[in-house]
Amino acid sequence: MGITINDVKHVAILSRLGLNDEELQKYEEELNDVLNFMEKLNELDTQGVEPTSHVLDIHNVFRTDIIEKSLDLEDVLANAPDREDDYFKVPSIL
Repeated sequence: MGITINDVKHVAILSRLGLNDEELQKYEEELNDVLNFMEKLNELDTQGVEPTSHVLDIHNVFRTDIIEKSLDLEDVLANAPDREDDYFKVPSIL
């Protein structure tokens, strides 16, 4: 069972994408190609292979947090287009 044009239309509607007939056909083919490739991968013998999230054994290296002197408030607000007291003033978005 593959992906149909109706499936692509449904996802396009949910994604608010306006796709024409040519694009619907193209994405149907591409998504079915992806599914076919996944089926091909399912044929591989993965017994004894440890699950991994990355092919390399890596880990994040975090730097040590160092408390430093903050910028002067007047310097920070010097280029603000508009300010109110000690804050940036921005238009309200509702």
